[in-house]
Amino acid sequence: MAQAERLSTWQTFQQRTKHGDVIFWLLTLFFALMVVALVAAVGYVAWVGSSEARGRFGLSFLFKTGWDPNAQNFGALPAIYGTLVSSGIALLIAGPLGILIGVFLSELCPQRFKSPLSFMVELLAAIPSVIYGMWGVFVFVPFFRSWVAAPIAKSVGKSFPLLAGPVAAGRGLMVAGIILAIMILPTIAAITRDVLAVVPNHQREAMLAVGATRWEMIRKAVLPYARAGIIGGLMLGLGRALGETMAALMVIGSVKDKISTSLFGGGITAASLVASELPNANDSMHESTLILIALVLFGITLCVNAFARLLVWQAARGPVGSARS
Repeated sequence: MAQAERLSTWQTFQQRTKHGDVIFWLLTLFFALMVVALVAAVGYVAWVGSSEARGRFGLSFLFKTGWDPNAQNFGALPAIYGTLVSSGIALLIAGPLGILIGVFLSELCPQRFKSPLSFMVELLAAIPSVIYGMWGVFVFVPFFRSWVAAPIAKSVGKSFPLLAGPVAAGRGLMVAGIILAIMILPTIAAITRDVLAVVPNHQREAMLAVGATRWEMIRKAVLPYARAGIIGGLMLGLGRALGETMAALMVIGSVKDKISTSLFGGGITAASLVASELPNANDSMHESTLILIALVLFGITLCVNAFARLLVWQAARGPVGSARS
């Protein structure tokens, strides 16, 4: 059996060569391998650049707090916590909203409004992150501090420490998560719209033919068929949230040495910490530590992408066009 498969592969290769496709095949293979090489090069540079910090702190660096470059007291836990929490908040907010927007644009939107609304969604994705950060600082933070954070902290803060104060500055993990949610919302919505648009019409017609309502048709036929693509869109949005720099830096509060017990308190993300301090690092240890944080962020993104591929694979394996019980 294995010999037959090898023979079939060789015959396929000969067929490609016979028709002159081997050059194109080698060219595409080269660029595909270039992607792998670039990822490996990024990981190698971060690994080598962080060798001094890794040799001094070891794995304990991941679980330490504190950030004092003058005393060479460094801990990555606040940056890791801020990255995961702000990105998680963003995905929890933008995920359902983005899917609903995609469903509306693909299935429910009147034809005359579909193109303008789709254009506006894509335009949101093209706005630079610094513009979102500036809008957050001057518009959203004062509103959120006065009308959302302060009332919530006073009413339920004693029962739920994650929603307690103080909220005097207004900037914090929750604000950063909401701004990141606005930033990744158009990405999730656009991908959801596109994957729903390519669902075969016979999926819809079959459900409608047996008496299903439009909502039942969307829920039981359209969404299950496109679930792999929707999960991919969610993970792509999460990846952008994990690596966002300027907008997060402007609204998160830049608290680098400790973890706030409240979501309204300040924090820091790994990407914003590296971007804000690496150009003006005090010494080689400070620079190596920042590169180590970048390496940790690189590892987090690799794990998230591997998990995303597993989810997409699991979703693609299941039955499409039908609801699971």
